[in-house]
Amino acid sequence: MLENEDPAPHIDADLVRRLIATQFSKWAHLPVTPVEPGGWDNRTFRLGETMSVRLPSRQRYVAQVDKEHRWLPLLASQLPLPIPTPLAKGAPGETYPWPWSVHRWIEGEPATTETIADLEQFALSLAGFINALHRIDASDGPPAGAHNFHRGGRLSVYDGETRAALMALRDRIDTAAAERLWEKALASQWQRSPVWVHGDIAWGNLLVRQGELRAVIDFGSSAVGDPACDLVIAWTLFSGKSRETFRAALSLDENCWSRARGWALWKALITVAGHDANQREAGKSFSVLEALLSEADLASGD
Repeated sequence: MLENEDPAPHIDADLVRRLIATQFSKWAHLPVTPVEPGGWDNRTFRLGETMSVRLPSRQRYVAQVDKEHRWLPLLASQLPLPIPTPLAKGAPGETYPWPWSVHRWIEGEPATTETIADLEQFALSLAGFINALHRIDASDGPPAGAHNFHRGGRLSVYDGETRAALMALRDRIDTAAAERLWEKALASQWQRSPVWVHGDIAWGNLLVRQGELRAVIDFGSSAVGDPACDLVIAWTLFSGKSRETFRAALSLDENCWSRARGWALWKALITVAGHDANQREAGKSFSVLEALLSEADLASGD
């Protein structure tokens, strides 16, 4: 928990049933079931067969509610895959202190190497989605900032966290190689017009049906800015040929990919060092860290 942050409210299916009954009585008869694995920024529940309910887990995630209600309908009409559709916005009540959302339910299971039929084809489909996202007019979109934890913004925001994690891991990893990679990532910035970024393209937010990518969910970290943050999936899900396929399908220069390594490095370092409150990906983060450090020569220009 962040310093001076209020305790998280208790969120369970009974709370959701009471919120629905008092604010959206037409849906009060529908069953409410938790979605597993549960989210980090939001707690998600299935409402009947066709809807989901999302409740921010802490104050710092509350801004996502209004942002998604404003922008998701605009984005959805210009993307090649389904994304969440906001249906209603709830108000504080029943001991819950913040606004919350009802979305249309999207069928699918999280993307893993077991659920994906063909990783190279999946990489092409995801790259196509990202390319389409970049083509959407971003002139009025929300700039990256505290509301989305600076995804799409300057990587230097996390310089202190990264260097603290490097110090903590100095006896466990090649910190010299990691620092070379980090310094190169900090040395450039996005020079083009800002583009839309999802902000959290991770396996849990990519839904698979019959082995194929069918939807992209959770736009709470979306903003307009530098697309480098959306490339981290190249190391967290792809490898070898599928990583090459993903990279080749995106028209982004080496500086952008260098910053993408920086985003991946920051997250992997703070997770492996135990400095990130969300430790569910600690084991995978070490594998990501090993993959990134194997590219340290490329990052140093050798």
